[in-house]
Amino acid sequence: MPRKLRSSAGVRAHDAPLTDVRLGRIVRLLADNAMVVVSGTKLAQEIGASRSEVWRLVQQLRRLGVRIAGRPATGYQIESVPDLLLPEFLRPALQGTIFAEHIHHYFRIGSTNAEAMHAASSGAAEGSVYVAEEQVAGRGRGGHSWHSERSAGIYCSVVLRPTISPGDVLTLSLATGLAARDAVFEVTGLQADLRWPNDLMLSGKKFCGILIEMNAEATRVRYAVVGIGVNVNQESFPADIEATSVRLESGRAWSRVELTSALLKSLDREYRMLGDASSREGVRRRFEQFSSSAKGCRVRLEEDGGYEGITEGLDERGFLLVRTKNGVRTVLSGGVRPMVSC
Repeated sequence: MPRKLRSSAGVRAHDAPLTDVRLGRIVRLLADNAMVVVSGTKLAQEIGASRSEVWRLVQQLRRLGVRIAGRPATGYQIESVPDLLLPEFLRPALQGTIFAEHIHHYFRIGSTNAEAMHAASSGAAEGSVYVAEEQVAGRGRGGHSWHSERSAGIYCSVVLRPTISPGDVLTLSLATGLAARDAVFEVTGLQADLRWPNDLMLSGKKFCGILIEMNAEATRVRYAVVGIGVNVNQESFPADIEATSVRLESGRAWSRVELTSALLKSLDREYRMLGDASSREGVRRRFEQFSSSAKGCRVRLEEDGGYEGITEGLDERGFLLVRTKNGVRTVLSGGVRPMVSC
């Protein structure tokens, strides 16, 4: 049985309850039979529980926002198929990828990245996926928080065990950005702009961020966790957050299940191509192609007290090159802001 949620906003990642797999099975059974009433007896047989336990689980789903009509005596019918990132909805589209077998869903968690890092340190399989409907301590680069509205965005982290050196992990971040861009274009037709090293922009505003954490030795990566946050169906943001969403830019809501599936399939393709140097070079060149600010853009950088310059592309490791009045500098961390529209 799942453990009870802590009432505090400071829920530690590995204290958060994993979604009871029976909840997902009930939703999938009702969704597959959406035009008919499914008896409590049938549901009980399918999930291996009593009818009273089915009633308790249905009540739990209702509290989580899933619209289910009916009662134990009459049976149940789903009123609308929910856009929940349940394994039962994601797994069919992910067959043939490394992400199909180990999908872990949470309705509410501190941080999917923290949960994935904890699991990776305990031996979680490569390709393990940790996805949440809501984060209460979502994190971005540099310790910044990530606004994680319930069931409006994609809050997803995956465990990878890449055969690359720690010096090549930045290329993994760039490849993840390319994967996210391709997925958004495939599903919505929107063309995102990549901003080095780990942001995706629409109309000059951030809608997707990437956070990579790793455990490594001097010459090899033991494991890496790739965290991806995408603003999908948010209709507004707090006044202090300058961001946008796929919905705000397109004028319509989108299926998070479809977009998450496309994202993970795209990431699978990019990840499989990182094994050789020529493929990693291709990642860097494609990143430059789809980034308006990677070459020929006047930018301001936050590191070393702040300075300005013109971007000159990426070096062989994926770091940003910027020409300043004192020569070309290699940017080793984020905090790059275009000074004009590039």
